[in-house]
Amino acid sequence: MQHLLKTFCLVAFLSFLSACKPTGEASNLVATDITGADFGQSFSLTDHTGKQRTMADFKGKAVALFFGYTHCPDVCPTTMLDLKQTMKLLGPRADEVQVLFVTLDPARDTQEVLAQFVPSFDKRFIGLRGDEATIAATAATFKIYAKKVEAQGRGGYTLDHSAGMYIFDKLGKIRLYVDYGEKPADIANDIKQIL
Repeated sequence: MQHLLKTFCLVAFLSFLSACKPTGEASNLVATDITGADFGQSFSLTDHTGKQRTMADFKGKAVALFFGYTHCPDVCPTTMLDLKQTMKLLGPRADEVQVLFVTLDPARDTQEVLAQFVPSFDKRFIGLRGDEATIAATAATFKIYAKKVEAQGRGGYTLDHSAGMYIFDKLGKIRLYVDYGEKPADIANDIKQIL
């Protein structure tokens, strides 16, 4: 009888633990789940068509938010190409996703430059900018590191900057942090889990 009681208690305890486990949604993510983070809630920036934008404009879509600059020699174009491929892999569900590219270099990344650069990867992608103070404040809000580094050519400087991206769900809540270099198939899989 006591053995039966111990077995029952063990089964009940394991059932309790499995009920406390997160759902399968987060169990096979490649990105870092940052659901509930209290930073990066919104922004107020101008898009590459001149329209003022906030995160609220994209409610109803998942958002992939990446900070970079158009003169970037490697990380930024590579990430944008990865996002282009991610959208292809999402198929029809890509219409439920908005990719946003926020420039960290507003001095060189004018509205016209962003209008050429960002949609060249995918016409649905949106470039965002602001003045130096607004971009600095926005980067700080999203915990993005960016620092000018003097360099020969390419406008006299490059930028060292954070290379990952954030994914928001359709309610505008920050959910995932994707490290630089993640495969488009993995990014697409993670996005599908929060759509």
